[in-house]
Amino acid sequence: MELEIVYEDHELIAINKPHGLLVHRTRIATDATEFAVQLLRDQIGGQHVYPVHRLDRKTSGVLLFAKTQKANQDVQAMFRESATTKTYEAFVRGFTDESGDIDYALEVNGKTQEAKTSYVRICKYELPMSSSGFETSRYSLLELKPETGRFHQLRKHMAHIRHPIIGDRPHGCNKQNKLWKYRFGMVTMLLHARSLSLHFSEKNTLQITAKRQQAFEQVLSYCEPFLQK
Repeated sequence: MELEIVYEDHELIAINKPHGLLVHRTRIATDATEFAVQLLRDQIGGQHVYPVHRLDRKTSGVLLFAKTQKANQDVQAMFRESATTKTYEAFVRGFTDESGDIDYALEVNGKTQEAKTSYVRICKYELPMSSSGFETSRYSLLELKPETGRFHQLRKHMAHIRHPIIGDRPHGCNKQNKLWKYRFGMVTMLLHARSLSLHFSEKNTLQITAKRQQAFEQVLSYCEPFLQK
């Protein structure tokens, strides 16, 4: 697998991580044989890289690495100090409000931690396929911005407001996931990290973007004729 590099300088390098690729080796995912850290290292000639943040295995999009230990420490400090902005896109069940803020604490490692996410609805679709007793199925494409970075935060927050991300397991809707798998053979979770901004100062911001993966684009292409106003 050749990774798509979307940004590189002398200290940082970012890829558009595909759905299904782990960032690094883990004892839990014993079925995985490829990892972003090793693939990127091999692709750029064996240079060591440090993942400065994480993306779920099922999530695609901007994944940033540092080329030096100092750059790794500096950028991780920016994440801790909220000097970064992460923007995602998600395809979810139902028509959401046009915008909203989710303030719902999550349990992480046995501790309850504050978790906040804002969203804006980009568009909505009503598809001519029956589900759960309804003749049609409704969906929304959202822009999500997490203010905190808890484990599976976006997935849990969307499930909490009853608009789960399509393809999400275990937080999503099993009926919808089965419907999309049966009708379209889709097993991808439709969550994409579209951009990452690093705010070095008021006048110096680095924004890195990544295009949607093919599976996500195919879903939106199918839905386009059923766009609702």
